[in-house]
Amino acid sequence: MPLQGVCWFFCCRQGFSLLGRDYGEKEEEESFELRNKEDLTPNGRAPGEVIASQPTCAGNGTNGHAVPQSPGEMKTLIIEKSKMGVEEEPELLVKGWLLREVRGSWVKQRRYWFVLSQDSLDYYSGAEKGARRLGTLVLTNLCSVIWPNKQTYKETGYWSITVYGRKHCYRLYTRHFNEAVHWACAIQKIIDTKSPVETPTQLLIRDIEENKFNPEVVEHIYEHNTILKYTQGPLYAPLLPFPYGSIEHTYHSGKGYGSVREEAVRIFNCLQQLESVREPVPIIQGVLQTCLDLRPLRDEVYCQLVKQTSYTPSPYTAAHLRYWQLLTCMSCTFLPGPTVLKYLRFHLKRIQSQSPESEMDNYASFISEALDKTKCRECVPSWEEIQMLMSRQEMLCTVHYPGPGSCQLYISSHTTANEVVRRMQEKLGLQDSKNTFALYEQNALWEQPVAGSALIADVLTSITNKESESKSQWKLCFKLYCLLDADNISVDSIEYFFLFEQCHDMVVRGQLPACEEDLQALAALRLQCLMGDFSTHVPCPPLDELYPGRMLETQVLVSLSSPQAMPPCKGAAQGCPTMQRFPTGLLAGTLWSHTATAAHKQKVEQDIRLRSRLKEEAAAVMASILERWKGLAGYNRRDSMAAYLAIARQWSGFGCTLYEVDFYISSSGSFSQKLWLGVAATSVSLYKQGESEALESFPYGQICSYGVSDSNTFKITAGDRDLLFETNKLTEIMQLMNAYFNAIHRQRGKGEDPDITITESTEMSFRHLAPTPTPTLLELPSHPV
Repeated sequence: MPLQGVCWFFCCRQGFSLLGRDYGEKEEEESFELRNKEDLTPNGRAPGEVIASQPTCAGNGTNGHAVPQSPGEMKTLIIEKSKMGVEEEPELLVKGWLLREVRGSWVKQRRYWFVLSQDSLDYYSGAEKGARRLGTLVLTNLCSVIWPNKQTYKETGYWSITVYGRKHCYRLYTRHFNEAVHWACAIQKIIDTKSPVETPTQLLIRDIEENKFNPEVVEHIYEHNTILKYTQGPLYAPLLPFPYGSIEHTYHSGKGYGSVREEAVRIFNCLQQLESVREPVPIIQGVLQTCLDLRPLRDEVYCQLVKQTSYTPSPYTAAHLRYWQLLTCMSCTFLPGPTVLKYLRFHLKRIQSQSPESEMDNYASFISEALDKTKCRECVPSWEEIQMLMSRQEMLCTVHYPGPGSCQLYISSHTTANEVVRRMQEKLGLQDSKNTFALYEQNALWEQPVAGSALIADVLTSITNKESESKSQWKLCFKLYCLLDADNISVDSIEYFFLFEQCHDMVVRGQLPACEEDLQALAALRLQCLMGDFSTHVPCPPLDELYPGRMLETQVLVSLSSPQAMPPCKGAAQGCPTMQRFPTGLLAGTLWSHTATAAHKQKVEQDIRLRSRLKEEAAAVMASILERWKGLAGYNRRDSMAAYLAIARQWSGFGCTLYEVDFYISSSGSFSQKLWLGVAATSVSLYKQGESEALESFPYGQICSYGVSDSNTFKITAGDRDLLFETNKLTEIMQLMNAYFNAIHRQRGKGEDPDITITESTEMSFRHLAPTPTPTLLELPSHPV
């Protein structure tokens, strides 16, 4: 060999041992073995020198998952040990009689002598010397143990443990709990001491990473290892190591998942179906959903897709581009682990260099950019998003704002709510507003602010799911969030219209305390603003869009509960006998049936009377509103909005956001139920529902800390008082208070306060403020301006 060739051969991995590895064999002898780093095979090769070709199906009754053990492994792990008797076993840790579940026999459990050593769990026909060994379960760090549980004991009368290995699963039983725990602890301890097991794919990925700057070596690796290349055949074992009998997925058992190893093999079968199906979106969505539910599978699917996009026989056909389309969707939904991410990036660059100006090059470029932006998604991409990703295009998103208006924006899978808020402000000319804005998920009865860091694609998917579940229409709305300066909004601006619309929403929801006369005046002004001067030819909106329905119901219930409205109880007048006067027996059932029927009939009559009174009261209120509307002739839209907001501003809490509180308790002894917690620009206040005067008010300068104390309790410390509120709006209250603190801090132009301390935990999160009259930034708001 020429000197140059010798040097080149010697320079890579001590004599080019990499190329000396036997990475591939003939198709009919392919195997897929997991090896420990310390173990050497009988032919003297290092552990990395493994056969790494496409695995074939095992014909040994292993359900198609495990593949046959290599002769070397059988020799080193089983055959040599089988020459020993029970008394010759080295380093025995635990031994004793256990019952083992036997399938396919009329005897469900049989008694065997079990022996645990440093390498395996063996069982014998008896405890005497020379007893025949009947089976062996080789222990690696991928084995797993299921501990005894009460349910099995109640059902069978035995405490059970289950040991999962690559080829075998032992279900063992004993009548003694302590014995079961002792065996489980001993087996788990052995498993924990084992070195990590690597698959051939992992070894090859590491070799490719080490030699990525040597194209000849990389090509040789791919050429001699079919496990790295496209295949039309099935996969019988995962490309990456997963625990045998993994039970980490059991909380998704309702979806019908098997073990992670089983799901990895099933997913590869789904990938291959992409080549032949007419509509690939359902399969793509199913794969993404499985990866969302079973996090460990994400790296496996990435490796499978890299495999199926390497050395493809017909790379430019539509069928094989489906793999690239799924890889595109994956890259916009989940990030792989660091090792697989490096391997994926290398693969993309390699494809781009091999196939420039091709569709594969375009997909590889798109995926590379997506990997720099992707954060883990909360929802699987919708049908529309997957179709857009398959063609590498952006989605069109409709954002509504108060009133009938809306804007359409193009968004990607990485667009956040903050970005959309900023673009909406620019589109509507609200960049200079002192108030802040946010996006809301909204339907006719309910709305919730969207967190600033939330991905709009996830929000749209969530809205689609809610529409299919509730059969109601949902939309994404852009609205005022923090009302910091309500007095200096220009009357001619769209922001003023936002304020008018959101104020009217509060009125209709019954969250603006006002007398009946003011509420009717507001309804008339609303009509004048929307419809202009009164006309009998103009259709009127329904009353529930003008007037708070809660107020109407309250008035009717009060009128019905008055003594004059209650009909006399005939039974009471006649001295109807009580149940105690009748002995229990046959008449008791008859009397109860008669009483229940009478009660039901009375309830039906009350409901009919209530509906009738509601109709009468609604007609009377609507007539009064129409009379007031007639008196507003000549008011233009601007004057009507100004008059409307002038009435609303009479409430001292104008501009605050109200949250219902189930109960409130103070360290000073105060206790109340069914209140409103009002969060405003300068303070937090408590109101009795329907009353305009605040029970208590706490300026931000007096608040020392606030936060979530448990799953449904919000706590505020003001001075020496602790205030506890029970509400289901914890996150929204916390976000809004943080946003107000941040806005105040930003407007006053002060830096971070070094005296602020922030303590957080998974169960309790409080924001502690330094004793300063100016609240400071505690957490980024949902939507910074």
